[in-house]
Amino acid sequence: MVTTSGTAAANLLPAVVEAAQSEVPLLVLTADRPHRLRDADANQAIDQVRLYGSYVRAFHEVSPPVLGDAELRHLRTLACRTVVEAKGPPAGPVHLNFPFDKPLEPTAVPGDFAQAHPLAARGRPGSAPFVRIVPGRTVPEADELARLADALGSAEGVVVAGPCPDAERVGPAVRALAAATGFPLLADALSGARFGPSRGAHVVAAYDLFLREPAAVERLTPSVVLRVGASPTSAPVLEWMQRHAAVPQVVVDDGDRWKDHGSTASLYAIAGAAATLEALAGRVERSVSEAWAERWRAVESAALEALSADAGEAHEGTVWEAVLSTAPSDGALFTSSSMPVRDLDAFGHARERALFVVGNRGASGIDGIVSTAFGVASQRGAPTVCVLGDIAFFHDQNGLLWHREADAAVVFVLIDNDGGGIFHMLPVAEHEPHFTPLVATPHGLDLGHAVELHGLELRDVAIVDLEAALLEAVAAGLTTVLRVRTDRVESHRRRGEVVDAVKRSVREALG
Repeated sequence: MVTTSGTAAANLLPAVVEAAQSEVPLLVLTADRPHRLRDADANQAIDQVRLYGSYVRAFHEVSPPVLGDAELRHLRTLACRTVVEAKGPPAGPVHLNFPFDKPLEPTAVPGDFAQAHPLAARGRPGSAPFVRIVPGRTVPEADELARLADALGSAEGVVVAGPCPDAERVGPAVRALAAATGFPLLADALSGARFGPSRGAHVVAAYDLFLREPAAVERLTPSVVLRVGASPTSAPVLEWMQRHAAVPQVVVDDGDRWKDHGSTASLYAIAGAAATLEALAGRVERSVSEAWAERWRAVESAALEALSADAGEAHEGTVWEAVLSTAPSDGALFTSSSMPVRDLDAFGHARERALFVVGNRGASGIDGIVSTAFGVASQRGAPTVCVLGDIAFFHDQNGLLWHREADAAVVFVLIDNDGGGIFHMLPVAEHEPHFTPLVATPHGLDLGHAVELHGLELRDVAIVDLEAALLEAVAAGLTTVLRVRTDRVESHRRRGEVVDAVKRSVREALG
């Protein structure tokens, strides 16, 4: 990101926070006023030194632009450093602050600087990095790998995979280890391990629903838990891990951001997740007991039977059935924060078909959801489907400008329930008349006007017709908005009915 000075730089804070929490590499290049104009009441001059605080991996105040041999070699070295710092591990944002003085336009320089200082002017021959920086070792030594393998030699283990910034590499490694041990795998929708060939791993479906049943939590007490990635989206999984805090829990993570907010870890291995899990999969032997594996299958089966038997009216969670059935394997699926990612986690069950699924789960904000979806589409160079709510859509409606880019077509599935549906899950929902205007915050807007403003097509689609509409929109390859109108109160009620049905079925299965 490149900005001018002042509030332009300040407006990037949400993106910097999300990149830090999600461990996404980001370079933030902010222009600044020259030193003599700082703290002197000059226009558009604010204090930009370490503007983003602890959310950046590194901050560099770049030297004023001087056309000199040493200065340009320093700039090239700094460029290499900042790329490595941003890519990690751990990956994240790096801030470079550039003080500029007038004139800002290119000016002629006497003499042939490139001929006099070829290294500073052109860099290394063959476009090689000015300085090649070798990252530190990310795989444990052999003796530590042996200890980790011994810790997994358990009859009743579970693998928990949370959201991961390197999901396309870590996901298959997680599945390989789950297959090698035989442990049930609780794979977050953003982990990279839920959607794709299981290759012998038991990727558990509907765990977010059946772990709400106390009888299941009690009967599914593990002897060891292996965790990778950030905290899972599922609150029931988090509660299940904390309920069994006395059980050995092993965390494998290469970041310096601590990922154990429940303080349940008994062994924390600071190492590259993908490489470590791949190495462990080659070392461990299948140790799971068949009784333990069958208990998870029985509970999962009971939950899926309840979901299959539920013939009630559609609700917001069933949107994901249509989305997962039609999302292109060569493209991407982007989910908004708040209810969409929670519904995906609860109702988007494991599939053998590979899907690239991402979301801004690091800080779980709704800032820039529309823009991020276009960015994902541009990076993948393939059709992208984005599921989001009306508040997130309204908050970043300016992002629709990105549809002008030829390589960034996005099909938006807009769940419009006129407000913040997630808050109906909280006790405060019982406190009317204040809840609706102050917490649910209905806006009463027809978001179709924003779509029309940008010259895009909006189609109103019922949930039962969404799959066909998605297939058509993705095939067209154009940015489109498919609006699904729902009722916040009714959707919350239907989710509750589904959860109750799953809990009853699980209790019966457990006797």
